Amino acid sequence: MTDLALAAYIGCAGFVVAGILGSFYQLLTGEPLKFAISVETWVKGVFSCLLCVFAGPFIIMRNAIRGRKVEQRPLGWLVASSTIAGMWSLCSGVFVLQIAFTILL
Repeated sequence: MTDLALAAYIGCAGFVVAGILGSFYQLLTGEPLKFAISVETWVKGVFSCLLCVFAGPFIIMRNAIRGRKVEQRPLGWLVASSTIAGMWSLCSGVFVLQIAFTILL
């Protein structure tokens, strides 16, 4: 049970980071974040790739909820998207917390 609670905490941390990045991007640019990699310069390409990697769960869930409400997609679509976003959040949460612990300790 402790391992499950720890995994849930790490997944939540990853999703929070994804939400913060997605919301901050939308605040700066005025448009929602999407899976698009800019190839104008290599710096923009690397930055947009990293942004998609860490904000991916937020993008998936935003699109899944919109698809369910607006396009009337089936409930299984939302469940599958939630599972993918949850596992992705867990992976990115491990990385983010490892970096945070490295900096703080």
